[in-house]
Amino acid sequence: MKELVIISGKGGTGKTSITGAFAALSENRVLCDADVDAADLHLLMNPDIKRTTDFIGGGIAVIDPEKCTGCGLCSELCRFGAIRANFVINSLDCEGCGVCVDFCPAKAIDFPVQKCGEWFISETRFGPMVHARLGIAEENSGKLVTLVRREAAKLAEKKNIDLIITDGPPGIGCPVIASIGGASLLLIVSEPTVSGIHDMERVTRLARHFKVPALLCINKYDLNPDQTSAIEAMAQKMGVGVLGRIPFDPIFVESMVQSKTIFEVNRDTDACAAVKRLWEGIMDHPAMTTPANPFQQIQKSRISA
Repeated sequence: MKELVIISGKGGTGKTSITGAFAALSENRVLCDADVDAADLHLLMNPDIKRTTDFIGGGIAVIDPEKCTGCGLCSELCRFGAIRANFVINSLDCEGCGVCVDFCPAKAIDFPVQKCGEWFISETRFGPMVHARLGIAEENSGKLVTLVRREAAKLAEKKNIDLIITDGPPGIGCPVIASIGGASLLLIVSEPTVSGIHDMERVTRLARHFKVPALLCINKYDLNPDQTSAIEAMAQKMGVGVLGRIPFDPIFVESMVQSKTIFEVNRDTDACAAVKRLWEGIMDHPAMTTPANPFQQIQKSRISA
């Protein structure tokens, strides 16, 4: 089983549109939306939800007024200002660190787990899909990302599907780390802007740290040729192959408005041709055609455990 994870150092680079396009080009695949903080692959896939499961995440502190002695230690220790003057915890400010629970001398603070969101197994016109939705103002520590990837792997194994295409989260934080561990190959989607080259460098260093092979594509490359050249020079310096350039094309917006992939709107565009070449290059990459190395096998076993 192989897993391609599409990531980006920043949001808005077009990785979800590219993920959807890959879904249209591929066969025998499981789709996975690991961008649980702002999931939007479902907008293109129109999934028919078959199974819904609650996601139980971290705890929120609750003070028992009958046990509380009013010593004020919890308020002093809380770095997030979540404990009000009357020793009532503001659930929106509480980060769930548990410091108040551990240090309360009266043991008056409980720490019940809570429902933070839901995850789904769905069917789409391109095959099965695993995705999730966090609740309002809920934090994502990477646990939900790991969960949806694990369920996607189980589903692929059950259905004898040999490819998972994962739409990963942006940035370099915990959700991204949770989305790339054990992946067969990463596709980093960048854009020709000042922040684009900076964020591409950060996420490339992250991939290299975790020893996951990565390739780069530059979306809307023709909007700023100088920045495109700078990104390619940076990629060459960091040892990352530039697999493709995708030109700016309104078809991406048109397809999103219609809840479709670009190949379902108009296949005869330069952007579609570029994405198709990109997909073919990914499928020909050694990481997708040879067995995973031992490090990746260990990571995959952790994900599926």
